Amino acid sequence: MTALTPTDTTTWLPLDGLAPGFDANRAPHSTALAGRILTTLDDRGTRIAHTFTEQTVTWTVEPGAGDATAASTATDDYEAFEVDDELYFVQFHHRTRPHEAVSLVLDLRAGRALAVVQTLGDAAPGRTAVQQAFVPSVIEELETSGRPAAPTNSLIGRRVMWVYSTEHAYEHVYLSPQWYTWQCLAGPERGLADTDEHTTFEVRPGINVFAWREKVIPCGSVTIADHRDARAIRSHGVLFGENEAGGWTHFTFGAHGRLISATVHPDEYDPAR
Repeated sequence: MTALTPTDTTTWLPLDGLAPGFDANRAPHSTALAGRILTTLDDRGTRIAHTFTEQTVTWTVEPGAGDATAASTATDDYEAFEVDDELYFVQFHHRTRPHEAVSLVLDLRAGRALAVVQTLGDAAPGRTAVQQAFVPSVIEELETSGRPAAPTNSLIGRRVMWVYSTEHAYEHVYLSPQWYTWQCLAGPERGLADTDEHTTFEVRPGINVFAWREKVIPCGSVTIADHRDARAIRSHGVLFGENEAGGWTHFTFGAHGRLISATVHPDEYDPAR
């Protein structure tokens, strides 16, 4: 009988080692938000005013009664991607708090937003290095309609292939409300695979925010993907985490995807139930 050799994860690429060429399928930066002020209001009563130019966003936080965050204001560079009609995915990495990065989904048609705040700290038993907080809100300057962004199980059972460039391809298998498995099909991580934690929110029918937290490499990712056409799925995303030198890496990317297969479990064994 042949003994199995444990995988040596110490040889896995650091986050910044993945970056070269990984962003080939990234969408162009949208300047459609330039000149606008959009203020989000969440259930804690916290208001955050976002003032956009073509390249920067000035944000001002007024914490509500249920928010222990201190009042603050700063200006950061940002990237924005148009996901759908009046739906934008905005990324910025705080200059004054480099251990923190923000992904902001702005649905101008519904007057709603979803912020995902990623914080890089130290990994611990049962805790990944990057932690993510999900904060739905309304946009005060706009009329509100429809439902707020909410957790969804709609991806469970699906296997999707993602192509990030001519050299980078992965597949995702969405296992349960907490876990998914990734495998590298092409690129510097070819042959590597793991199962990590994820959180998925639906922002519009068929359009989901999918965020994951890796346990081997100290990083996390937030993506938004339009799954309405299973043969032509489009995603936009950001990776945030620790680089090889112990600093921070924050870069955006895009991918084209397609549904490879879907598993339908019997009701009594359905992990989504």
